[in-house]
Amino acid sequence: MSPHAAPSATSPNADAAQHRLGLVLQAVSLRHGSAAETVQALDDVHLTVQPGELAAIVGPSGAGKSSLLAVAGGLARPDQGIVTVAGHDMTVASRRLRTSLRHRHVGFVFQSGNLLPALTAVDQLRLAQRLGPRDQRSTRDPYQLLSEVGMAEKAHRRPDQLSGGERQRVGIARALVTEPSVLLVDEPTAALDRTRSHDIVQLLAREADRRSVAVVMVTHDHDVLQYCDTVYQMIDGKLTAGE
Repeated sequence: MSPHAAPSATSPNADAAQHRLGLVLQAVSLRHGSAAETVQALDDVHLTVQPGELAAIVGPSGAGKSSLLAVAGGLARPDQGIVTVAGHDMTVASRRLRTSLRHRHVGFVFQSGNLLPALTAVDQLRLAQRLGPRDQRSTRDPYQLLSEVGMAEKAHRRPDQLSGGERQRVGIARALVTEPSVLLVDEPTAALDRTRSHDIVQLLAREADRRSVAVVMVTHDHDVLQYCDTVYQMIDGKLTAGE
């Protein structure tokens, strides 16, 4: 299938091939505001993140990093350019199809885990599995995934019974339990100390490689960039390689 063609029903082998295509942004631009006052959030952005790659994006507040994550995850449609996730063109898909593709192919990790306070760690993962369309639901064992991120012994604890680093580990496991092609991570170390920050980004790098997931991490934490495969700088909506 062409990387810009609308998705269609595929065999398991074809779906696996799509999964390996990762994330591609081609000449993506996005503006916010009215005609009287427009902000160029993204300006001709080109980005390719391969499966198994952890890419970091650094830059000052207001540079467009959050807008890039929103466009990459199908939460916002760019004014210009093409966004493909696992070979599916998110920019021509209808709102309903974009939602379906997001459930199937995109995982999000937010600051401080963003967990539901009433649910235990394992129930956070179970709920994430149930939210997608029934025919696309992952059958991955939540307990096994929690074990892989070092949270097996705390599977039945609620967020208020976990440390900041532990909540982030659960958030990462919750994002991975749906078996996404692309993982979008927003400031995962913002509320963590130096040791836990390193632990979390090392975990992201390991899971990207283990599961062949294309990971994009927005961060202000330059101390953890050593674990990333590629680093990009974003300033005034423009994305460039390196710091």
